[in-house]
Amino acid sequence: MKEAIQPKFYSEAKVVCVCGNNWVTGSTVELIHTDVCSECHPFYTGEQRIVDTEGQVDRFYKKLQAREDYIKEKDERIADLTSPDILVSELDLGKRALSALSKAGVENVGQVLEFLVDGDEKLLAIDGFGRKSLADLKRRMKSQGFLLPEAEAEIAS
Repeated sequence: MKEAIQPKFYSEAKVVCVCGNNWVTGSTVELIHTDVCSECHPFYTGEQRIVDTEGQVDRFYKKLQAREDYIKEKDERIADLTSPDILVSELDLGKRALSALSKAGVENVGQVLEFLVDGDEKLLAIDGFGRKSLADLKRRMKSQGFLLPEAEAEIAS
């Protein structure tokens, strides 16, 4: 064995735990600091606690909270998009369809949904609002995430 490459061995190396426990052992390091020992480790003590020396648990909880916040924001955005208070003008319909709906007093999507509950004929009865305008309106509402009454009937059956 070569003497020059071997580390120095300390037969009386001191080990110090965070809990205050000390003991002597053999090591290549003269003083060893440790975070857990047999006096304070949950396995030996039976105590239920989390041994977190590098903040891994806190980082995990932060990531979990961030994910929950993201899901909550996403649900709120979807709820805002499908709010019955959205103006019909935000659906990017043609000028003729918008003016026909505004003359009939239909200003928001909630009112359109009330008309659609009774069927398409009630909307088609509005002067200046035809089948193409109705198809555009339904397509834009579906793309926004609204569930139209005839779609609800198809799902139920």
